[in-house]
Amino acid sequence: MAPPLLTLQDIRLTLGTAPLLEGAELAVSPGDRLCLVGRNGSGKSTLLRIAAGTLQPDAGVRFLQPGVTVRYLPQEPDLTGFPTTLAYVEAGLGPGDDAHRAAYLLGELGLTGGENPAVLSGGEARRAALARALAPSPDILLLDEPTNHLDLPAIAWLEAELASLRSAMVLISHDRRLLEALSRTIVWLDRGITRRLDRGFAHFEAWRDETLEQEEREQHKLGRKLAMEEDWLRYGVTARRKRNVKRLANLHALRVQRRQQRGNTGGLKLAAAEGELSGKLVVVAKGVGKAFGGRPVIRDLTTRVLRGDRVGIVGPNGAGKTTLLSLLTGQLAADEGEIRLGAGLQMVALDQRRESLDPGATLADTLTGGHGDSVVVNGQSRHVIGYMKDFLFAPEQARTPVGVLSGGERGRLALAVALARPSNLLVLDEPTNDLDLETLELLQELLADYAGTVLLVSHDRDFLDRVCTSVINAEGNGRWIDYAGGYSDMLAQRGPIVNVPAAVPAAPGRPRPAQGSASAPAGPARKLSFKEKHALDTLPAQIDKLQATIAKLRGALADPDLYARDPKIFQRATDALANAETELAQAEERWLELELLREEVESR
Repeated sequence: MAPPLLTLQDIRLTLGTAPLLEGAELAVSPGDRLCLVGRNGSGKSTLLRIAAGTLQPDAGVRFLQPGVTVRYLPQEPDLTGFPTTLAYVEAGLGPGDDAHRAAYLLGELGLTGGENPAVLSGGEARRAALARALAPSPDILLLDEPTNHLDLPAIAWLEAELASLRSAMVLISHDRRLLEALSRTIVWLDRGITRRLDRGFAHFEAWRDETLEQEEREQHKLGRKLAMEEDWLRYGVTARRKRNVKRLANLHALRVQRRQQRGNTGGLKLAAAEGELSGKLVVVAKGVGKAFGGRPVIRDLTTRVLRGDRVGIVGPNGAGKTTLLSLLTGQLAADEGEIRLGAGLQMVALDQRRESLDPGATLADTLTGGHGDSVVVNGQSRHVIGYMKDFLFAPEQARTPVGVLSGGERGRLALAVALARPSNLLVLDEPTNDLDLETLELLQELLADYAGTVLLVSHDRDFLDRVCTSVINAEGNGRWIDYAGGYSDMLAQRGPIVNVPAAVPAAPGRPRPAQGSASAPAGPARKLSFKEKHALDTLPAQIDKLQATIAKLRGALADPDLYARDPKIFQRATDALANAETELAQAEERWLELELLREEVESR
């Protein structure tokens, strides 16, 4: 076996008063594919910086074989001092490296090379840094969240590019598909120490759970032994002196071991504060179009979102995913077509850049709104420290400014703020950015159990597969098509034919058929009756009227003194609200049936 190219031994580092790394180890041999996993804040990025030589530990040894080249992709690259992105990437090349590869990689990542680094977005800067890391074909690649800010086509390209390299690799990522495709070894950083498993990421969760269960059994045994020894100390210390001295020393050693044994840091608890039940129809879009500067971003979009749907919106960067999200939630007006929002919607949004978080505010003030020390969740008041613990924040972080939190901690804080508010519609724009794998698992479970509706923009293929009931995909030139199921289902339905002539119309909610596929024989012609046409024309106005009535009744019942002031009026309003909500559900159901029938008739 070849000697390791890079080794880290007994690495120790303390930040503030808390030890972050307590004897961490890492060994990278030729051809290794290591994934470094662990919770947000466990020190993964710090350990990678030590491996790259950009951070000195308090103690421990870093050894790099002479002549070995290392390239490091940080989460927040610094491009200052370079006139263009091409100059920045070329500066990372060594003697004998191919200068043309810099331009090639920038092009593959959607950059021209002529961009001014001073005006780049965070995503563009990371793309340039990724090109700089890959261009020299180094002996060791250290990659910290390489898929952040990449769209799905770019992630697929990166996966293939990394698989083709001969470089040894240490990878930090929340993208399960990428880790499953590339990793051969797992290094788990947990409570300051590292554990290694020479198997791929697909085996990580079972190994982690087995390790934690074994640790829990050992802690239980230690606790029982300590209790027995303390019982002896109270009642049996009068026995032989020499023997007692030794046993007493053993007891002190057990106590030290117990104190030093840092137990499991606790589990993350995610739960969404649920609002009132919305109407069955959440969003209805008909022939919607939106253009910017003459370029169509959304063209002739017709779709429906029903209560309980989990809709994923996917496509390349710049396709208009956030624009579509804003249209469907009524935050942006369409240039043409009609968008109708359902009744009783209580929307909570999580923005992509976490711009709703004030970097100057403390963590506690962000959760409480700067008022008191309590957070109201599901109508119940909770102390902010207890709510912080649910999201793995330590009590001493309460006065920590948001601006100094890590990317993963900001992601968890944004979730904590959003999930505390009552909602029946969650709008999530890139919620998986910077979240660790455990948080992603719990977020998936939360969305699966959520009683409301979810609109989701994400580039995480595994997350889309686990969460979504349907996907709206950007097909190019402003056209968007619905597909049933998750991301993998969409790929299966699209087939090998991607570009279909725009002249072939696609029925809303159904994928466009691949060229050359046999069409199903047409059945007997079916037309809408006069009564059905009339109902289709008049139901929208009836639904609007019912929605207005419901809003008025809910406003009246929101008066806390109404029942005490006039119980009869309170009861009449309650009964009227129940009747109106029943009529609304029936009207929406009938409109939906007729709309589906109309689409079927027009598609013949």
